[in-house]
Amino acid sequence: MSRMEDVLGPDYEAVEIPLGHDREGAVSATLVSRRGPGPTGRAVLYVHGFVDYFFQTHLADFYVAQGFDFYALDLRKYGRSLRPYQTPNMIDSLSDHFAELDEAVRIIREDHDVLLVNGHSTGGLITALWADRVKGRGLVQGLFLNSPFFDLNESAPNRIAGTGLARALRGIRPQAVLPAGLSPVYVTTIHRDHQGEWDFDLRLKPLEGFPVRAGWLAAVRRGQKRLHAGLAVDVPVLVMCSARTVPAEPAGDGITGSDIVLDVEHIARWSPKVGAHLTLVRIEGALHDVVLSARPARERAFAELSRWIGAHLPAKG
Repeated sequence: MSRMEDVLGPDYEAVEIPLGHDREGAVSATLVSRRGPGPTGRAVLYVHGFVDYFFQTHLADFYVAQGFDFYALDLRKYGRSLRPYQTPNMIDSLSDHFAELDEAVRIIREDHDVLLVNGHSTGGLITALWADRVKGRGLVQGLFLNSPFFDLNESAPNRIAGTGLARALRGIRPQAVLPAGLSPVYVTTIHRDHQGEWDFDLRLKPLEGFPVRAGWLAAVRRGQKRLHAGLAVDVPVLVMCSARTVPAEPAGDGITGSDIVLDVEHIARWSPKVGAHLTLVRIEGALHDVVLSARPARERAFAELSRWIGAHLPAKG
């Protein structure tokens, strides 16, 4: 595989991972890496959420300072991996993403013995399911889930109705756009042109998001059902989320210090289903992506993560 300089600059390399073809054509994922100053045998693999991609260079800075080589995976049809002929973020099954996770981990473990997997939101659900699949193989030594997408942030009747509609359409019209789309409010709380402090490509992570399609939602609900039944991840797991959820209203109270995407009570409820060795931390003032929160909340999050790493992961490979 050929390595090239990533769009983030000379400190970052990118490798394309070919994944064959689907009904829309050739498919690939992108593995971005930033190496630390010296070999430690430890690495972290970051996996983003829905309508997202890796741009959080300060997260890489944190991990490198902790003695990790940093890797991030832009999943197929997301971010760097999205091609003009593809439907953004579309997937038939969350398990389809296991192929790029398997290959990314194979590459990383060529010269690393300790691997921490860090998943955010939908990436948190995907990586939890993947870690359960590979349990017992020694491929991963820890799992950090940042606001994992363990349930829909809807009332019970709406969850039932939305799931039923997605399931009914997935076999006949999987790309059908569902009525409930994403609110643009969350992106305005993090982008520096609005209420946030972060710069990212609004073509890859647009304000209005990408449409929620029946096949994608059906895949998510199958994955969530699997998690709700109970996984058996056999490594230490850290789940981190905000202290509260508030509605995604443009002028709503608390939108810049709460999760306005997921219900954090759902996260707290379902987290014990991941595995037996679980730590749950709720951060006051945190956003949906905890590491994109205002400085006081994200510093608390990084301090908690640093303590957890020190307590649960080997110091070196």
